[in-house]
Amino acid sequence: MAAPPVTTPARPSPLARLGRTVARHSGRVLLLATAVALAALFLAAGVLDRLQLSRFESPGSESHQVEQSLEEGFGTGKHHFLLLVTAQRGTVDSPEVVEAATGLERELAARDGVVETASYWSRDGSPAMRSDDATQALVTVRMSGSVTEARTALADISPDFTRNDDAIRVEVGGGDEIFRQAAAQAQSDFVRAEIIILPLVFALLLLLYRRVSVAALTLAMGVYSVVTTLALLRGVAALTEVSTFAANLTLVMGIGLGVDYGLFVITRFREELARGHGVPEAVELAVARAGRTVVFSGLTVAIALSCLMLFPFPFLQSFAYAGVGVVLTSVVAALVVLPAALARVGHRVRPRSEPRADRGWWHATALRMTRRPLLYGVPALGLVLLLALPALGINFGLPDARVLPEGHSSRDVQEQIEAGFSQEEMDAVHVLVDSTDTATEEVDAYAAALSRVSGVAQVDARTGTYQDGRLTITPGDAAERFGPEGATWFSVVPASTALEDASGFIDLLRDVPAPADTAIGGYPADLTDFGDALLERVPLVVGMILAVTFVLLFLMTGSLLLPLKAILLNVLSLAVMFGVIVWVFQEGHLSGVLGFTANGTLEVTFPILMFCVAFGLSMDYEVFMLARIKEEYDLTGDTTSAVAAGLQRSGPLVTAAAVVLAASFAVYATSSVLYLIMLAVGMAAVILVDATLIRGVLVPVTMRLAGRANWWAPAPLRRMHARLGLSH
Repeated sequence: MAAPPVTTPARPSPLARLGRTVARHSGRVLLLATAVALAALFLAAGVLDRLQLSRFESPGSESHQVEQSLEEGFGTGKHHFLLLVTAQRGTVDSPEVVEAATGLERELAARDGVVETASYWSRDGSPAMRSDDATQALVTVRMSGSVTEARTALADISPDFTRNDDAIRVEVGGGDEIFRQAAAQAQSDFVRAEIIILPLVFALLLLLYRRVSVAALTLAMGVYSVVTTLALLRGVAALTEVSTFAANLTLVMGIGLGVDYGLFVITRFREELARGHGVPEAVELAVARAGRTVVFSGLTVAIALSCLMLFPFPFLQSFAYAGVGVVLTSVVAALVVLPAALARVGHRVRPRSEPRADRGWWHATALRMTRRPLLYGVPALGLVLLLALPALGINFGLPDARVLPEGHSSRDVQEQIEAGFSQEEMDAVHVLVDSTDTATEEVDAYAAALSRVSGVAQVDARTGTYQDGRLTITPGDAAERFGPEGATWFSVVPASTALEDASGFIDLLRDVPAPADTAIGGYPADLTDFGDALLERVPLVVGMILAVTFVLLFLMTGSLLLPLKAILLNVLSLAVMFGVIVWVFQEGHLSGVLGFTANGTLEVTFPILMFCVAFGLSMDYEVFMLARIKEEYDLTGDTTSAVAAGLQRSGPLVTAAAVVLAASFAVYATSSVLYLIMLAVGMAAVILVDATLIRGVLVPVTMRLAGRANWWAPAPLRRMHARLGLSH
């Protein structure tokens, strides 16, 4: 009689071995995690002081090179902030006003960090620096050092030079002051958001779990992620520039992902306990099964955010550092720290009643939708498309003082300038002539030609000031900034309305015949080059995100259709997000409720950031649902029952996770900074729509329509997927 064949037990997966090790050494793991958290808390306490501010500049661009050339060759360049001087009596030409204003400029020029000043009085009475009624005039200032150094110095200068004397009233404004105040407000909003988010999320978790200990444990994973990520950012900030806004993203994503992944693991741990496993085995199985979903989800989110590194701007790269750090720390919290805690608390996390996969509202709803997929799918798709419709009218433009709400001093100054001045001296376009021998006659002719361009208020050159093709002010001391005979540059001051189409205005200037090759700089050119460089990289970034996500989902499911469908549904979610931000922030709906002022355009940076964040978070829910559905399909081979059982298992959890994450983002709707309000509303909207209409309706409906084709892949790819063994 033949001996029975000897079978070799399947080798546990790496995640199963991790779960087993953590369960066996839970006390040591928790002690180590506590030590790490305390050290991270110490480092995170000083992180906000290490983060930096940014300008809308594109390193290496034409405008950036022009500013470097002006600084090195002419000792001048783009000015960063201004003083608005208002005559208390008479005009800005009254003797007592002239005396007070010139003394003010001398005092300002002596301050640390100030390298150049200019004013109506020192610029030979330049009309561009005087209001139309002659009661107000400007003093403009160029600062030395980095953006952070300049704005740190400005934080001391601004209150010192905000004055109301007998002769003049002085107010501080300009680009750097506007964004300094916005950054300071963002830091303040970060602290307030911490105070609001933690009790809010705890209350939501308490409603979900009905157990204080489990709610506190889940929230602790989010806090652990935030604290350790902030500590990592402090280390990164020692090596490279990290934006202050990265802290805001860290808070909401750290709480959101930390709680989400904690929900996944705790739910699976409860299921394994309900199946009769002991606590150590339940920990091992929870890490092995839910851990795979957490790892795949973390990879998709991290990849989406790491693609921000493809943009050559420290501002956006900062969010990549924060996003990848959040994913890493959230995964560690969910797969190491949380399982160790679960091994200690054991059965105390079990719910009062055990849910079943073959019954419940989600199960019944899924079956009802899959019986009549078109009846439910078509209206849901129609509603999604309706919400996305405003995105067709998206219009990118330049940021301005309206990033701050009414009442902030720098915005008030800008509104006074827009109301009282016909031109924008601070937005002057700098035209650098690439020649070392530009004759006086050529300078005169070119300056006159530039001044005839539609939208040009005046042109300043070494030969004087020009308006409408005529020399209106002969050269004085102020003309020395344009250099002696030979190399030179021109300052083209636009009219107030000219920069509604900054790119078009710059193109008009480029079309003017010049005595030699020219290059364009100045604030409008900076913003235009910055936006163009961003949009130029968008196809590469989007393509990378889609391609890598497709590959990851194939490795997870072994299907070609499921990754394609997931990406298409994610695109629908993102279209909804863009539809919402266009309708609200570009067109101005709800502006009164949310406390901002729309300007008819969207600044391009934050929508791109939101695309990467939203894509990663939406795929987070897709991965979780697909993992549960595929697990059921592998057991039954029936798509309809797998969808119903998978939705019953994942639907409540996805909804709870979405509510927590949406609430975390929504807290920033209370901010005073337009960008943070946009981030709050856009992200909360896309998360909620994605978790309901997309994952709750369109995913099961499309899976029902596709049937067995959901799991199709060519034979070579099936064999490759089987060899890689990523199902385990």
